[in-house]
Amino acid sequence: MPGRPDAGQLMRFSQLHFRRAVTASVATLVALAAPANAADLQVRTAQNYERYVALTQAQIDVELAQGNPYLWVERLPEPRRSEAESQLRNGQVVIEHLETLENGKPIPVPGAMIHHWIATIFVPGATLAQTLAFMQDYDHNADYFQPDIVSSKILKHEGDDYFVQQRFYKKKILTTVMETDQQVHYHVVDGARAWSRSRDTRVQQVDNWGRPDERLEPEGHDKGFVWKLNAFWRFEEKNGGTYLECMAISLSRDIPIGLGWMVGSLVANLSKESLAFTLTTSRTELVKKRPASN
Repeated sequence: MPGRPDAGQLMRFSQLHFRRAVTASVATLVALAAPANAADLQVRTAQNYERYVALTQAQIDVELAQGNPYLWVERLPEPRRSEAESQLRNGQVVIEHLETLENGKPIPVPGAMIHHWIATIFVPGATLAQTLAFMQDYDHNADYFQPDIVSSKILKHEGDDYFVQQRFYKKKILTTVMETDQQVHYHVVDGARAWSRSRDTRVQQVDNWGRPDERLEPEGHDKGFVWKLNAFWRFEEKNGGTYLECMAISLSRDIPIGLGWMVGSLVANLSKESLAFTLTTSRTELVKKRPASN
């Protein structure tokens, strides 16, 4: 009978399998990034996404009409609510995955994935007015939210409506840059509460970003990392600070068959990580801006 492998053989065997696993992971991600017909945004998919957003917005309208509780975390059952409040007071983000159903069933988006998250953070010492001023300072988002935002500017501002162009950067093995035009509407409820809603009017992937041959890929006919973006914010000043809450909904291409086990969680977590980054960075910047205590 053959002898048992020694420690050196086992180590070489482990290293070989590790290299193969790394190679397979990189190859899989490259395959995900490669142009393919599967990445084309289908008409039915886009329509169903809009229905998903419309149903979600209808739910939000009901909640806003009720008035109380105003924030999502306040509607959590105990003991989750107390746990969330403790996390918020400690400067953490409370974040959870959501799904809007239609008649109790998921809304199909063929060839795509809907990413639906909600997150809340508390900024001690910040006022509602300071928070809204920060949120509306889009011309400086590239300064505040490095490296996730590489450029941002206000195209037009009319009363409570902002029309903004931004470029989002994400590097996680692969580098992706998306250019978006967004329409944002703000509404002040009273001296302590406000909300805003943003939706994209254009989302295009930037190929060869920063190079002389940089170009924008056609909308809905690209690598499908992000096809649609919507965000619903709520702000409430109380307890010696201001709560920022954001519900983010986005649409991306689906995971190619056979690759889900490798990259499914990576793609799914990108939107979650981006949302958490946005809130934690907002908290950091607002803390810097709050007036010094006497």
